[in-house]
Amino acid sequence: MTTDNNNLVVQGKLADNERLKGESNFLRGTIADDLKDDLTGSFVGDNFQLIRFHGMYQQDDRDVRAERAKQKLEPLQNVMLRARLPGGIIKPAQWLSIDKFADEKTLYGSIRLTTRQTFQFHGVLKPNIKLMHQTLNQVGIDSIATAGDVNRNVLCTSNPIESVIHQQAYEWAVKISEHLLPKTRAYAEIWLDGEKKETTDHEPILGSNYLPRKFKTTVVIPPLNDIDVHANDLNFVAIAQDGKLVGFNVLVGGGLAMTHGDQATFPRKADDFGFIGVEDTLAVAEAVVTTQRDWGNRVDRKNAKTKYTLERVGVETFKREVEKRSGVTFGESHPYEFTERGDRIGWVEGIDGKHHLTLFIENGRILDYPGKPLKTGCAEIAKIHQGDFRLTANQNLIVAGVSAENKAKIEDIARSHGLMVDDLSLQRQDSMACVALPTCPLAMAEAERYLPEAVTQLEGLLAKHEIAQKSIIYRVTGCPNGCGRSMLAEIGLVGKGPGKYNLHLGGNRQGTRIPKMYKENIGEQQIMDELDVLIGLWAKDGQSAESFGDFVIRTGVIAEVVNSAEDFYA
Repeated sequence: MTTDNNNLVVQGKLADNERLKGESNFLRGTIADDLKDDLTGSFVGDNFQLIRFHGMYQQDDRDVRAERAKQKLEPLQNVMLRARLPGGIIKPAQWLSIDKFADEKTLYGSIRLTTRQTFQFHGVLKPNIKLMHQTLNQVGIDSIATAGDVNRNVLCTSNPIESVIHQQAYEWAVKISEHLLPKTRAYAEIWLDGEKKETTDHEPILGSNYLPRKFKTTVVIPPLNDIDVHANDLNFVAIAQDGKLVGFNVLVGGGLAMTHGDQATFPRKADDFGFIGVEDTLAVAEAVVTTQRDWGNRVDRKNAKTKYTLERVGVETFKREVEKRSGVTFGESHPYEFTERGDRIGWVEGIDGKHHLTLFIENGRILDYPGKPLKTGCAEIAKIHQGDFRLTANQNLIVAGVSAENKAKIEDIARSHGLMVDDLSLQRQDSMACVALPTCPLAMAEAERYLPEAVTQLEGLLAKHEIAQKSIIYRVTGCPNGCGRSMLAEIGLVGKGPGKYNLHLGGNRQGTRIPKMYKENIGEQQIMDELDVLIGLWAKDGQSAESFGDFVIRTGVIAEVVNSAEDFYA
């Protein structure tokens, strides 16, 4: 692998995904033919990858894989679909439609809220895939570009307080999403029986080979960093004056994924390029994407994300190219501060007098459990709610825009279905995990199924050391790809193998610091033993209002990660 043009373009044999995209006929492949093959539940050849551009991942239930093999059956092949919901806003009527589909046409019957501020269906068998897309389309939802080498679902702070600013920011999230979408008609042709036209497809922004790797964009409204800006390639930090959105600070090059054993990969914070006016938002978004399109590494996919492009060509070089392509000069960044990270659980009142109820959904899994019929409860709320739902990037659900006269009725439904409880600890609210086993094919260890008991143990340690009123940003991912955003946690676990994790410490509550590995490949009991000692020290020697992450840095338990490329592994 070599580079030319002053390290702007990586030269070498292209990754096979580049061949796949180039030969796909603008993401069509032979997916339509695969759908007609009822001898297998899977998609074959290139189509296994191409369906990702249509918002789906092929998976199988790993819990039953061995038993099915004994019976000489293929794995229980199915797909997971991730919807496109810029800003995470969904109407009650849409909710009822997805609730019905999950009940009737998925293997697990659940709706899964994700860290990408949308929902996922898990366990959809091949005969129901087309029906799934058509059902969503009927209520105005699609899954275009929620996976694959494209700009994915655009996140937006779920701020239910400052309604005017939120509405303006949300509208920009939608505009960015629409502007950066693939222009190919493949999705409509394959899934919605759209008319095939003779004209040639054209991708003016993404290019015929699309992006080198996945690309993530957010709009965030300080002081709430509920979408974790440093986990994303491109971030627009909203700047308001006199109650009106005037522009954005633009942050580029964040990302959390890495590869075990490969020190050329690492999590990275985004760089602040400067301020732009709102009128320049789409031009700058397009320029960042096209610069990454042209300069990103198409030889080594492990180094293909925007963060590695910035490391290779230099932040100032990349920034100047964005200015050149957009015709926009970045101004000096406006001051802002993040003071909050998670969601405000419970009721809050907005400046417009409307009430908003944030429901804590552990792991984002909405399902009817014994004594806790969460899914039924959400549907009952949807039947009477006159506002909208907001899916948060922390896997929770906001019932937004509730009138005063409807507030008591919605709370009664929430409480009677286990959606509101009075004994919810701060620690449980500040904990999160990715899906992992049994459905994610990349998972090396448990995450979603491990988290509830792990949090209970962590709560016990806080109580043991007489600081039960405190909490720690605690996250678990089943592999190093970063979906659970462990690399922005005060305590982050990254799956290494069955029951084994790398333990990272030292992120902060604001989400602006990467944690560093403290112990490698250790079991669940050893993790808790280590945390018992460290929490004890924090309780004894921590300064007033000092967070756990700040404590372990200040006292030298772990070194601070200042520049990931230089000191993440040092």
